[in-house]
Amino acid sequence: MDWQQISVVTSEATCETVAEALSGLGAVSISFSDAEDQPLYVPPPGSHPVWNKTAIRALFEKPVSLETVRESVLQQLPGTATENWQKEVIADRVWEREWMDQFKPMQFSERLWVCPSHLPPPNPDAVNLYLDPGLAFGTGTHPTTELCLERLASENLDGLRIIDYGCGSGILAIAAILLGAKQAVALDIDEQALSATVENAIRNGVESRISCRRPGEIDDQPSELVIANILANPLQELASTISGLVQPGGKLILSGILKEQADEVRKAYLEDFVFFPPALREGWVLLAGRKAPERKKRT
Repeated sequence: MDWQQISVVTSEATCETVAEALSGLGAVSISFSDAEDQPLYVPPPGSHPVWNKTAIRALFEKPVSLETVRESVLQQLPGTATENWQKEVIADRVWEREWMDQFKPMQFSERLWVCPSHLPPPNPDAVNLYLDPGLAFGTGTHPTTELCLERLASENLDGLRIIDYGCGSGILAIAAILLGAKQAVALDIDEQALSATVENAIRNGVESRISCRRPGEIDDQPSELVIANILANPLQELASTISGLVQPGGKLILSGILKEQADEVRKAYLEDFVFFPPALREGWVLLAGRKAPERKKRT
């Protein structure tokens, strides 16, 4: 069966309202995309940002009149800024296969691969993490996640307890376990992220070694390694909290930082950490540092 698609460009403030109107008129699916080539950086846990100008695409069954849909939206939402209305016919496809064909195994360092579950791993003897794209952030395709995975693969994680602050899909916590960590605590304020992490941990057979919690539910026990791949502003605002999760002499990995933001983020942690040279990729920066050892008290 062929489908009909109607698309419209609207603002960040009104895109949800327009999408609800389209849904109420019988849209079977609705998607958002960038209408102005505006970068949308890695969101902080629990947030779902859209673009300043957002293109909305709504799919309808063939008998529906798209002109009637357009007129109805304009009548329901008088004064709402919309532009560039377009209509087209979409030939039916095996959508699951379309998605599968786009997601391929990815290599990070010599020993780590992230593989979709429907394909055999290119190197069965490597550390293979099985992950399928979902609603939670983190499949290894974004430069910040790439930097984190490569850094984890370069570390000796054997026997460590790690904390993944803002876990998204759980990809970093799971990778750490597969690379030798003893236990991982995955923290996120988004229930969707925690659910995705549990599902992905089960898929990789490490569910018994990963604990999923909200940040306020963590115990006070600091860890040998903490990784936080979120955004520069939250990293600065949470500097005291995140620093407190790293034990003396432990390591910290921070990502989700644009090159021009790196100095400000580093300053927020300099009281407790000495940083290694940063890693850069496509304008993004990873900062890794070691916490000062605990000073012995004089007697």
